[in-house]
Amino acid sequence: MSREITVALGQMSCRAGDKEHNIETMERMVKRAKKRKADLIAFPELALTGYVVRDRAYELAETIPNGPSTGRIKEIAEKLNIHIITGIIERSPRASAVLHNTAVLISPQGYVGKYQKMYLPTHSVFEEKRYFRPGYQTPVFETRIGRLGMIICYDVYFPEVSRLLSVKGAKLIVCISDSPSVRRGFFETLTVARAIENTVFVAFVNLAGIEDGLQFWGGSRMIAPSGSVISQ
Repeated sequence: MSREITVALGQMSCRAGDKEHNIETMERMVKRAKKRKADLIAFPELALTGYVVRDRAYELAETIPNGPSTGRIKEIAEKLNIHIITGIIERSPRASAVLHNTAVLISPQGYVGKYQKMYLPTHSVFEEKRYFRPGYQTPVFETRIGRLGMIICYDVYFPEVSRLLSVKGAKLIVCISDSPSVRRGFFETLTVARAIENTVFVAFVNLAGIEDGLQFWGGSRMIAPSGSVISQ
């Protein structure tokens, strides 16, 4: 990064299907982060809706950047002068039945860009391919706080995704996640590996709490390029 910045890890529990409640929770956390002079706050995968929404995904989905929830987040970012990353169910502007598991980046100046999750787990408790189409792009965003890229949860298992972001110049990779407790060991290891092998900072922001009997372990952390955990 071009200078020292402060990153807030917006670990939260979500109320499944209740976008209004989740945005209000995010706004409270953004205000707390701003009091600690944060330049960027990141929230978990699908933080807008919660993870376990199943067929409600179609009614909860919104287009980006013109959907109402993205608009609310833009207002918060502008008012509090902070960058915000959050997860959202995206409806394709070209086909209303096509959904993506997406991370969106908003700056104080407005919408910056998005990343659509590439690797969609569909095994054991996961059924993402039932609802989402994979993304195919690995954008890196030039912001006033530096060059950063985003990945989502299971993407961290595949080193090529983070490598592409690094090759394109990302100095910070933000991994937003909804990892259940049974996968904790994998994520603790792989987030460190992605930081070391690419010589980048990695911010891992995970969901906490229980949704429909599935427990999420939190464990959000900031990792240095050396692999050391700066904050957890």
